[in-house]
Order: sequence, then structure tokens, then C-alpha cells
Amino acid sequence: MKQEFLLPDLGEGLTEAEIVQWLVAEGDTVTLNQTLAEVETAKAIVELPSPHAGVIASLHAAAGDVVAVGAPLVGFEIEGAEPTTPVPSATAVEEGSGPNLVGYGAAPSSGRPRRRARRAAAGATTVIAADADVRVAAPHDAIDVQPSPPVRGERPRSTPPVRAYAKGLGVDLALVAAELGDRVITRSDVDAYRERLAQRAAGTAAAPGPATAAQTSEPARRRTEAGERATTRIPIRGVRKHTAEAMVQSAFTAPHVTTFHTVDVTATSELIASLRATAAPDSPRIGVLTVVAKAVCLALAHFPGLNARWDGEAGEIVQQHFVDLGIAAATDRGLIVPVIRDAERLTLGELAAAVAELTRTARSGKTPPADLLGGTFSLTNIGVFGIDAGTPILPPGQTGILALGAVRRMPWEHRGEIALRDVMTLSLSFDHRIVDGAEGAQFLKAVADVLQEPGRAMLLA
Repeated sequence: MKQEFLLPDLGEGLTEAEIVQWLVAEGDTVTLNQTLAEVETAKAIVELPSPHAGVIASLHAAAGDVVAVGAPLVGFEIEGAEPTTPVPSATAVEEGSGPNLVGYGAAPSSGRPRRRARRAAAGATTVIAADADVRVAAPHDAIDVQPSPPVRGERPRSTPPVRAYAKGLGVDLALVAAELGDRVITRSDVDAYRERLAQRAAGTAAAPGPATAAQTSEPARRRTEAGERATTRIPIRGVRKHTAEAMVQSAFTAPHVTTFHTVDVTATSELIASLRATAAPDSPRIGVLTVVAKAVCLALAHFPGLNARWDGEAGEIVQQHFVDLGIAAATDRGLIVPVIRDAERLTLGELAAAVAELTRTARSGKTPPADLLGGTFSLTNIGVFGIDAGTPILPPGQTGILALGAVRRMPWEHRGEIALRDVMTLSLSFDHRIVDGAEGAQFLKAVADVLQEPGRAMLLA
């Protein structure tokens, strides 16, 4: 009999998801919990497991479509099952009437799935296989990650944005991989492949092989009529859409104030070097972000206003006596802020391990939506980009965010003399409804004092 699987609620407040790619096709036999597709919400890429074991009878959306929560997604043919149309709800889950694999929450909408088809040329195909690596440029301490050994028979390796880009141009990544060999395919590889196809069509094909500098130097463009300047239109969707809405909400809701402080962090640099020299080979890598995170957690206990939230409906300021520490990360899909829960309870080594795990998850593009919710204070390390200071925007619902600038070796006054010292600028943005200038400055000074003299952490503990 036929069973319809509706798109479940994949996170708080999410009403839709975009199909990144299908990992099954119509006619395939699947098992319970087998991954059906990768879908992108406004917060993360999520693997969608199968709620049934059976045969895929129909797929109601294509890769690139945006489907509303509660809309039909997959039709199953299940031997011996009674035909039903499931209605995901909290009651159904509690009573055990349906599987609860990724969370059901919203009732099905009355209309058909809302779709926004990407521009695709004829012949574009959906490549089905296992997970791919998602490269993330995360603004925190660099963590060396060894590339995974190639797996024969898997789909061509590329990031979701590159797969979407190739689909929009009508390029089959399997054909690109056949020419390039077993490595991660980039946008420039897609552009170079299209250029070679154009040359072949014109009778001037170049020999297959790695893209030349001339082929990869020109950025991808949507060509217009002759004589017109070219432009590129990028759909506002997914994480970037969510981030834009959140930042506008924050900027026009909470009155931001930013204060800066430049501090001598030579002692912190020496502490980090000492800890790394004596650490076990498999221990987490402690860096300046880890030390700042620990200093922030200690300081927040003495300045609770920076760890509070504004409850306008109740007319209250809610002070939170725990620290769910957000770490801002710039990814190919946009800015995300994964959260380390109860960070104030963690030791320096445990914080380093938590940051390392956060980074690995972000690189895989599989940060769960739940891990992006409920932060109480955030850090962003703009120093990895060579930037000294900036004005970070508060994540909605938070009162403070601290930006770490680049650590620079420069002349500095030290014990009455000029010496070369490690210097860093801290930039603190806070909600002026909750925190006044004096409290914000005192908090920033407390964090800076720990970085200047790590032993001062003993006074805050």
C-alpha cells in the first residue's frame, strides 16, 4: 500500500526547507532510517532519514525546490501496509503512532509544496551517493583536519553550493569528475569544464586535464546580450536569508553600543605556547579563542547584565545564570553561530575540545538546528582575517558579543620601556537597554585583565 511522507518540522520556527540533493530515486528500495535526502533549512543542512522500509513510489520535489513543512515529500509503497496520509503532530509522536526520527511538529499546509525552481539547463542530473565534505572558513582557531581518503563509488566530491551552481548551469558533476580525477570539485572546475565543452562544440576543444590559469581566472558570469555588462544574481535563501533577517531585527530592536580595548596579550601567548609544548599529542588544541572564552565565562559571573535578555512582553530583564556560548562561524552558506552549552562549567581543555568538535561539525555542514538556538553571549574571531577591530552585531535575543582582533607583534610600553609585545584589540557590542556604558567597560576590562595576566583568572573563579 502507499504511504505519504510529509516534510517534518526540522527546527524551531522553520516553515520550509530546500532540497539540496536526493540520495534515492523512484523505484529504489530503502530501509528504515536510510538517508533519503539532504535538505537545507534557514539554519543548517540536515539529513532526512526514511520513516519507512519499502519502495520509493514518488518524489514530490526536485533538487533545488523549496518545500513547506507538512507538504507531501515522498510516496512509499509498503507491502501489507494500509494506505494512509500521515498528519505529523505532537500528539501522534507522543502516542507512538508515527516515527520520530527528525521531529514532527507542524501540521500539513492546505496547499501544494511551494517551489522555487533554480534555473537549470536541459540535461542537468541529480547525482546520488553518500555525504560530501563542506568546506567552512570558520573564524576561530585553525584546527588541522586530515582529508578523508577517497571512497570509490561515491558521488563526485563537492560542496552543496558548487552542486547547486553546477545544476543551475546544467553541468553533470560526474562528467567533471571523470576528467579531473578523485578530488573535490570547485566552482572554477565547473567553469573550466563548460569552457572546454564550448571549445569542443566550436571544433577547438582543448585536451582534457586540469584547468589552465586562463580558464580559471575569469569568474563565472551569466552572459547577457552583446554590448551589455554582465551581472550575477544570487538567490537570497537558506542561511544567508535567515542571517539577514536576524541582523535587521537585531539592529532595529536593540540599541547597539560598541566599545574597544587594546591589550597586551604576551602573557597569554606564552601560556598557550607552554600548554602546547607539554600537551599530549591527541589533546585538544588550545588557542587564543579558548582562553578568551574562558575569560568571558569567568567575567560574566560578575557582570550578569551581559548574560541577560530583554523580555519586552513580560516587561522584565531575564538574567541567565548559565553561559550558552555562541561561536560565530563564517561558512560558504553564510554566518552561523553554533552554541557551546553550559560553557561556564568547562575547564580550559574541555572548552578547547568543545570548540574542536564545533568546528568539525561545521566543516561537515551538519550542525543540528538545535545547536544554533538559545545562545546567551557570543564570540567572533575576526582576527583570523587580519582585522584588528570591528562592530559586531548582536545575535537576536543576546545582550553581548565580543570580537577578537588579530594578535600583532608591535612596539608597546612594558614596565616603563618600549618592547615588542603581542597586542590584540577587543571589540564589545552590547544592548544599551540592559547594559550601561560603565558596566560594559568594566566587563571588557575584566576580560582584558585575564588576557594580560592569566593569573588574574584566580580572582574571578
